[in-house]
Amino acid sequence: MVGVIPLALATLALLLAWVAPGLMARQRQFRRAPRASLVAWQAVTLGGVVAAVAVPLSALPLVLDPDEPMGRPWVLVPAVLASTAILARLLYAGHDVGTELRRVRQDHRQLVDIIAGHDGEHTQLRILEHPTPTAYCIPGRHSRVVLSQGVLDSLPPAELSAVLAHEQAHLRGRHDLLLEFFTVVHHAVPSRLRSAAALAEVRLLVEALADRAAVRRSGEVATARALMALAGSRTPAGDTGATLGVGTTAPVRLRLLADGPPHPALPAVAYLYAAGSATLPVALLVAAWL
Repeated sequence: MVGVIPLALATLALLLAWVAPGLMARQRQFRRAPRASLVAWQAVTLGGVVAAVAVPLSALPLVLDPDEPMGRPWVLVPAVLASTAILARLLYAGHDVGTELRRVRQDHRQLVDIIAGHDGEHTQLRILEHPTPTAYCIPGRHSRVVLSQGVLDSLPPAELSAVLAHEQAHLRGRHDLLLEFFTVVHHAVPSRLRSAAALAEVRLLVEALADRAAVRRSGEVATARALMALAGSRTPAGDTGATLGVGTTAPVRLRLLADGPPHPALPAVAYLYAAGSATLPVALLVAAWL
């Protein structure tokens, strides 16, 4: 039984890192429960990493037990090398992605502070003198919410409040760290195993989650109108990838707003799936040592 567990963990790592993301990206009904879905995505990603790293640890009893026919040190070598390579790729991707994001954000923050005016009542708010409606946030220790004059001129108070609620939700929830985590894992995974659809789905869920904050403050109608007003806006590199009307996600998010809250079973299933994905690798590792 012990000898089967390393193989099971290796298979589970492959399933969680390669197969599961593609399948999950196609389960679009779970977009109506963005918070639960994001928890599921995090659990699957972490579960895949834990399963991969746990392979050599689960094989160690084979080496330590002289009665096992596979109880030879060389059995452990390929697994250790594979796990070490995974950790090395994660650390390198984390350093590379994190360093670049922070550099770009700092440069952009400094530029915005120079060229934009600000509201004395809101130290985070910066206003660009530009007629095109644009809104986005710059996350980090010294975060900013950036609005164009076009947004202030074109949106009534309720819709403007929805825009601010959306961007503030990104900053308050540190959605930038969530997206950075998935970006790091995406870059760390070998190119043949990467799923661009999975990363796009996570970005959409982050936007949908911030939309819920806007709805709570201003209502569905004001949020939908603000989303349509900003549907053509774009965000600069290094922000959360997040603006109320960001690009091609606007039509999807409008449909999600129209669909209303999810059936209670949807988040329950997502949380159950998350729990299984996170705990199964740990359970297998524990079983290897019993």
